[in-house]
Amino acid sequence: MTPGNNGASTPEDDDPFGYLYADGQANGAQPPSGGYGYPNSVSRVRTVGERPYAQQAYGQPNVPPQQPQGTYGRPNAHYAAPETFPGSAQTTQSPMPGHGSGGGGGRGRGPNTKGLLIGAIAVVAAVVIGIGVAMLGGDDDKQAGEDPAATPSTSQSAESTPSGESSADTEAELPTIDAKALQLGGGATTASDIQGAKADGGVYVTGFNAVGASVTWTVNGIPDSGKYTLYVGYGVPGKDADATLTVNGTASSAPVKMKNYANAAEGDYAKGWTRTYNYIELNKGTNTVKISCEQGNQCDANLDQVWLVKDWVE
Repeated sequence: MTPGNNGASTPEDDDPFGYLYADGQANGAQPPSGGYGYPNSVSRVRTVGERPYAQQAYGQPNVPPQQPQGTYGRPNAHYAAPETFPGSAQTTQSPMPGHGSGGGGGRGRGPNTKGLLIGAIAVVAAVVIGIGVAMLGGDDDKQAGEDPAATPSTSQSAESTPSGESSADTEAELPTIDAKALQLGGGATTASDIQGAKADGGVYVTGFNAVGASVTWTVNGIPDSGKYTLYVGYGVPGKDADATLTVNGTASSAPVKMKNYANAAEGDYAKGWTRTYNYIELNKGTNTVKISCEQGNQCDANLDQVWLVKDWVE
């Protein structure tokens, strides 16, 4: 039996690729005009890149056709969210943990940076205020703790470095006396021919360089019993001298040292004016202070002033 004699009802005539063979072509097999060589097949011709929307199988969700992708970085104009298609489930967007839902279309809100910024500014302000208060307090403490005694007064500096200056003005609350007001004895007298004496009118006691010569000061108005410093203004002719000190009838073991603190040349009384001091104790009220030239003293000196300072200054 030959192909084509039995009609198109034979199985071999159903071969969709019969047109590819010589015997098929002899029997009139033709290339398909539809799709893929299958008889009665549907035309599948379409534009390049286009895909047909697949038929929905039973029990399967309706899948939308894939749209062409847009340009990178730009939204696809043909895109539609899956939940917008018929029959699809609605989806909800859950906020991220730790983020609350704020305004603006339901967008998630980040941490409260404004509140953190305000808190940081408050902490910095508190620190600055604390430092300012501490600095102000430190200045007050320093001022309150300053010791007035730390700054040497005129009387304190005078005892360490004797000079010709008198502290009578700075110690006005205690008695001060010039030479001409002292009680003189033993040949002592007053004069004013040597320049440089600090006493009123330049008057000083001379003739003191002899055993028995003395000056006596009766001190009134001592406010309290206790320790005092006795200052004596004097002048020497470029060499050291000394005298005996007696307070309220009791001779002191420490002499009145009248050294050449002014560094005057020998014989120069005018350049030798300076001062010295002794520690004494006085009673409240009236006291007697005596400076005398006794046996063993070197008394070649002139005296011009005597004054007191409270306490034993150092």
